[in-house]
Amino acid sequence: MAENLMLTLAHWMAGEFSNQKQAFADSQNYAHIRVFFRPLPREFFDGIGFYSEQVYNHDLWTPYRQGVHRFVLQGEEIYVENYGLKDRIVYAGAAREPAILKTITHDSIERRYNCSMVFKREGNLFRGRVEGNCCLIPKYGKQTYLVSDVELTETTFFSLDRGLDVNTHEQVWGSKSGPLKFEKCQSFAAEVPQIMP
Repeated sequence: MAENLMLTLAHWMAGEFSNQKQAFADSQNYAHIRVFFRPLPREFFDGIGFYSEQVYNHDLWTPYRQGVHRFVLQGEEIYVENYGLKDRIVYAGAAREPAILKTITHDSIERRYNCSMVFKREGNLFRGRVEGNCCLIPKYGKQTYLVSDVELTETTFFSLDRGLDVNTHEQVWGSKSGPLKFEKCQSFAAEVPQIMP
């Protein structure tokens, strides 16, 4: 059933991931990064939601990316809506500190339109991509659109984010050495709310 697909995706995503092996093997191209996907209480979105945080391993209290995400089932695909935090620094560490996580409210987030990720099950993994090419991110004095490709299994999370110039479609930012390859080092699957009645 489609609901089971959404629950499986949520269980696999819920956790702490690290690319330590990749960073140690190729430190010139890859920093040591930790990614957290922490489930939100069911009542936050009346369903499945997450708070996410990406941090450099040496600076856990200064995340360089934070977000709130809502799961929406659309046929055989799962849309993961993206929300930004209006005052990000206030919620730094929320992925590791439940007391901070509980302070996030609907008033503290705003929808990032055209920036949903669309996930589809393919065999033993989920493949995700950002919807369309209208998730706009200004960077280095240029207007870029996000191209994001994700592969998620029960134990791994591969992510490749790139920003392409809206006019020339040339890459402005993001990895040119391939995807970040994370391995799950802690699961938060037990915190994912049940969506079946």
